[in-house]
Amino acid sequence: MTNLNREQWLMEAVKHIAPIFEMRGYSIPPVKVSVGFPSTGGKGRHLGQCWSSKSAEDNINQIFIAPHLKTPLDFLDTLVHELVHAVDNCESGHGEGFKKIAIDVGLKGPMRSAGAGEHLKQDLIRITEKLGTFPHGRLSLPIQTAQKAPKRPGAKCAKCGYEVVMLKKHLDLGPPICPKDMEGMEETGEWD
Repeated sequence: MTNLNREQWLMEAVKHIAPIFEMRGYSIPPVKVSVGFPSTGGKGRHLGQCWSSKSAEDNINQIFIAPHLKTPLDFLDTLVHELVHAVDNCESGHGEGFKKIAIDVGLKGPMRSAGAGEHLKQDLIRITEKLGTFPHGRLSLPIQTAQKAPKRPGAKCAKCGYEVVMLKKHLDLGPPICPKDMEGMEETGEWD
């Protein structure tokens, strides 16, 4: 298969995956598959998302697969997981209904992150070989830099080192008096 864009490649993959479901008594409903981030905002955490046909004006399940996945096998593995949701029309979340279908088609592991077991993985490798090169360039997510949270406002005794955290509603009263030394304490953290 040549000259397919990502979505066309994934839709062809659905056609090749359908017999795996059918052999186990499940029918994949009409779906649309795109590469994109999930609606939950968890760009690095979520690999895919399936929307119920009830959410779509055209009554077709919508599947999104994260663009930070790297290999065609990663995409197909995630696609199978999301197709299980489509078969269930997103009714069960990752509960019993989902679990039964997932295990039947060959997914393994905790259901929220269930991936292809060894037999299914071999089937998916054969499908990637049939489909040819996946027209995708991995999207590298921005590297999170650790940002220090602003230090909460507080007060510290210069003599004994006793420290307290201040509530914002009491900042206008100024730092308290140290209960041990009976002296005014110094502001610490961000009082603005």
